[in-house]
Parts: sequence; structure tokens; C-alpha cells
Amino acid sequence: MTIFNNINEFNSIDNTILTIGTFDGVHLGHQKVLERLTNAAKENNLESTVLTFFPHPRTILNPNKPLKLINSVKERTDLLKRSKIDNLIIHPFDKIFSELDPEKYVVEVLVKKLKAKIILIGYDHKFGKNRTANITDLKEYGEKYGFKVIEIKAEEISNIAISSTKIRKAISEGNISTTKKYLGYDFSLSGEIVHGKSIGRTLGFPTANIEVKEEYKLLPKNGVYLIQSVIDHNKYFGMMNIGIKPTISKSSKTIEVNFFDFEGNLYDKKITVNIKQFIRDERKFDSLELLKSQIHKDKINCNSIIDIID
Repeated sequence: MTIFNNINEFNSIDNTILTIGTFDGVHLGHQKVLERLTNAAKENNLESTVLTFFPHPRTILNPNKPLKLINSVKERTDLLKRSKIDNLIIHPFDKIFSELDPEKYVVEVLVKKLKAKIILIGYDHKFGKNRTANITDLKEYGEKYGFKVIEIKAEEISNIAISSTKIRKAISEGNISTTKKYLGYDFSLSGEIVHGKSIGRTLGFPTANIEVKEEYKLLPKNGVYLIQSVIDHNKYFGMMNIGIKPTISKSSKTIEVNFFDFEGNLYDKKITVNIKQFIRDERKFDSLELLKSQIHKDKINCNSIIDIID
């Protein structure tokens, strides 16, 4: 897969079959669309191309309602790579781009720059200034400028929209099983291991503090989770706490992981944690001893689950 950081970088010499969307989550509904795209590309001898955007258009068009995303840009890119598309264009979305005249957008962007011969798009797709143009307009432009439009039907689009909404809700509620059901893979967090206050070590459970730099990344609700990571090509399970550490001293939200059976220095490494299961809500304990006892119980609980899923 060739990655382009904006439309102007795109330089393929071949004609394309194109689909357009945010693809946040790259969930099972998205995966079906991408499969149709790659199959149609082979049938028509075209390069399969995805045009997506960052920031998310809703963030620019509705700045008072910021949207937390299922994936970081890197995560979304890595997931799209699995679909074996030929080209991925991640175009910076801004007010100027959103106000392009619909016909100018079709001619200058889709036809001239992206060389689209087929566009695979949802029935409810809207584009151009104030999103005034729709799929009927796109089909008319197709007849005028020499490309075909393949319409993704209402049922499929509805499933995709429902899935995205349900996934975000499930993540926010710590409902990991529902999240995986719609994604088709483990929801994950990625970040750099940074120095903390080493309180976990004093309790007998040393933790790695993960800094997720992407502020737009959606985090699960505060609590304890069973996680799994690959470190230096080896798989490790552990338990992760997301929260404000109310027993010790309330702080800003932190993400701390205690890896089982791991010894070594993780500082400054970037790791990904795949979240396997919600264990319990974060809560305040009356003493550090009670907290330590609960963490010990959490570890026993996690290990009993590992024995089933591993």
C-alpha cells in the first residue's frame, strides 16, 4: 500500500477505483466495503484507492462538538493496510476544502488528480460546499466526466453508521466484548512508556505508565482491564488501570500497566496494549493495604481469564 499525505501528492499513472470516507475504527462494516473495492479493482484492472481525512470532518464543521476517535491516524493506517488496497490518501481536512464547489471538487480532485474511473460510495454521500451535492449529482457528473458510480445501499451504510456509534459507546462504557464484536479485532491503546511516581512498585505491582499523545483518541472508562502486548517479539499479559488513582491522591487521568512475568526496562519504548476484558471499576479504598489486596485479587482474576482465552 502506498500512502499519500494529501491529494496533491498522489501520482499514480494508473486509473483508480475510489472510495471516500473517514473509516474510523475500520470495523467489520468498513471491511466489507474495502473487500468490494479490492475485488472490483481486480475485475476492472484499476488501482484500489481510499481517500480519507484528518482531522475528522465533524471536528472542523462542528468545533463545539469535538469527536473522540476509535483509532489514531497511525492505527487507522495500519488497519487499512491489512485490506490490501493499493493507495491510501490521508488528506488534511479544513474549512477551505469543505467549501469547494461540488463540480470543481469532482473535476479537479476526483477526476484529474485521483484519476477515478469508478467511485464506490454510500447512497447518502454528500459533498461540496455546505454538503449540498449528493449521490444523484455525483452520478450526473459521472456521465459528464467519464466515471461510473457504484452505490453502497442503505442497509450497508446503516450498519456501518450503527457500528461506529455502538463502538464508541461501548468503549466509553468499558464494554470490551461489544467493542470487539463490531471491530472484529481487539481495541488497543498505543503510547510511549514514561516515568511515573513508582507507587505501584511500592505496592509490589510495578507499572509501566503509558502516555497516549493523541488527545482525540477515545479511551475506555476508568477501571481495571486485562490486556496483552507484544514486547521484543514476545507476548505478555497484564492488567491495566485507567483513572485518577483516588486511593493515593487524585491526579489527572493516567494509564498504568502491570505486566505479568516481564522483567526489563520499558522506559521510552512505544508499546501497544490490546484490551481483552474489563475487570472492575476504579474505586477509592480506605487504605493502601486494602488497595494492595484488591490488586492481588485482580491479578488472580486476570490469570483465570488468561487460562481460558490463551
